[in-house]
Amino acid sequence: MKIATKFLGEVEITNEDVITFPEGIPGFPDVTKFVLLPLDQDLPLALLQGTENPELGFIVAYPFVFKPDYAFDLSMEDSGVLAVEREEDLVTYSIVTLKEKLSESTMNLLAPVVINMKEKVGKQIVLSDSKAYPLRFSLSALEGSVK
Repeated sequence: MKIATKFLGEVEITNEDVITFPEGIPGFPDVTKFVLLPLDQDLPLALLQGTENPELGFIVAYPFVFKPDYAFDLSMEDSGVLAVEREEDLVTYSIVTLKEKLSESTMNLLAPVVINMKEKVGKQIVLSDSKAYPLRFSLSALEGSVK
């Protein structure tokens, strides 16, 4: 099927591409179906696009590229929502706020998006340690490594 996206125009997806967020994403509880679309092969960024709403798309980044020691524990409740059987099935992303210059852009380490790629289920988790993981972590660490 084809869907309209916020940044990529119309794209072709399959039902197997759809990731269900049973609780939606904070601020958007009624939008539960998303797809993860690559943006650029040279950047660790992707588009988390709502399938039913072309205006709802989030740029996400693989946080470990920018903060290699990034780590957090999943609660039993979150593990249940994500249907976790094996940790290897989980992929973590952070929502990015893009600015005109990449070095001024930030990502949200306080509320990672965790996706069980095997089960195609996801959840944005709000961590309790706001001192260790800021809402706006600078992407400037990437500057100079990607041209």
